[in-house]
Amino acid sequence: MSTTPEPDLSTWPTGRLLAVAARLAEQRWAAVLAGMGLTHAGLIALHTLRDGPLPQRSLAQRCQVTDQTMSRTLDRLAKAGFVTRAPDPADARRHLTRLTAHGRTVHEQAVRAEPALLGGLGDDGAFRARLLDLITRLSAGD
Repeated sequence: MSTTPEPDLSTWPTGRLLAVAARLAEQRWAAVLAGMGLTHAGLIALHTLRDGPLPQRSLAQRCQVTDQTMSRTLDRLAKAGFVTRAPDPADARRHLTRLTAHGRTVHEQAVRAEPALLGGLGDDGAFRARLLDLITRLSAGD
């Protein structure tokens, strides 16, 4: 039986390293969130709702997803008891989505779980700042 030697990661191009790191972090994060009854999309919605209720369309725009995607996400979140939807008193044609106490608690648990997920990376803020800088530069086309 032959064994394949471990790859020498130090020889990989930076882009490949970033892609692998992102995939591994996403897989771990998805597993942690699933244990809380959440998806990544659900966490983004909860995070966006933490400052107050929003109509579905505004929530979808802020989360940068389609109205249909947000509708499915909110259906799952409401079924889990993380959000409620009720008619907007200012405009009966639309509904406002708000976090429940349970939704706020699970959001806080997810936020607290993140540092352990990455093995303490970014605890000092430097790693996060570098990521934000990279994303900003790539988004701008630099």
